[in-house]
Amino acid sequence: MIRHGLGGLLLALSCLGNALAGGPDCARPFTLALHDHGLLYSLDTDTGIDKDFADEMTRRSGCQIRVSLMSRARIWKLIESGALDFSLSGIANAERNQYAAFAWYFSNKYYLLVRKDAGIRKLADFAHNDRFQLGVIRSFRYSESANRLVDKLAAANRVSQAGGLEPLYEALARQRIQGMIIEPFDYPALDAKHIRDVTTVVEFNDPPVPHGLIMSKKALPPAEQEKWRALVDDMRADGTVRRIFEKYFKSDLVDAMVEFKSPS
Repeated sequence: MIRHGLGGLLLALSCLGNALAGGPDCARPFTLALHDHGLLYSLDTDTGIDKDFADEMTRRSGCQIRVSLMSRARIWKLIESGALDFSLSGIANAERNQYAAFAWYFSNKYYLLVRKDAGIRKLADFAHNDRFQLGVIRSFRYSESANRLVDKLAAANRVSQAGGLEPLYEALARQRIQGMIIEPFDYPALDAKHIRDVTTVVEFNDPPVPHGLIMSKKALPPAEQEKWRALVDDMRADGTVRRIFEKYFKSDLVDAMVEFKSPS
C-alpha cells in the first residue's frame, strides 16, 4: 500500500512538473503501438529504433505510455478512431492528414528489391511485364513513384499483400513474387536470410520521405499535439535522435536520415 501510494504521488508530481514546464499533459496514461519491421522494431529481440524512441518519449514527458505491438493496418484504424494515441515511423498522405498529426524525426528513401533472374533493370521493366508480381505490406504507403507503381499493379491484380516482411521474404525466395519495396531498416534481414544473393536493388529516384510520430487527432487536442511535437523537436535538436540511429546504422547513412528539413 505504501509503495502504491508513493508511486501515485510521484506520478502526480511528475504531471504537475510537466504542466508547469509546458510539457504534455500527463493526467491520463497514453497508448503507443509499435509494428514489427526490421531495425525499427524486432519482436524477436525486443529492440529497435522505435522502441528506443518510445522509451525516450516516456522519460522526457514523465507520462505513462503503454506500448504494444500491432499490425500497421490495425494501427492506422485505431489512430483514426481515437482508440490509439500514438505510433511511430509513420508517413503522411492526404487521407491520413484528416485524422492524424505528425512530428517528424527521420527521412529515408524507398527501393525496389527484385529477383536477379527476373531480368528487371529499371522500373518500367517491372511495370510492363504482366508476369511480374509485386509484394507489399498491407496499409503501407511509400514514396511518390513507388505508390504509383503499387497502385498501377494493384489495378491489374498484380500485387500480393502481407501483414509483415517475413511472408514477403518467403514469397520472394519461392518466386511467388518477383519484387518488393524495401527501406534501409530492412537491410540486415537481406543478409541474414541470404536474400541479397538472389536479388538486386532498383532505385525509385524519389526524394527522401519524412517519417514521424503519429498522433491521433481524435485522441489529442491541437494544443497537446504541439507539446508532443515540441518534445520530438527537442530530441532532434539535442542529438538524441542521432544517437538512437547511430546504434543501428553507420554514420554516413545516419546523416542522410536524421539531417533533413521538416515539412511545413
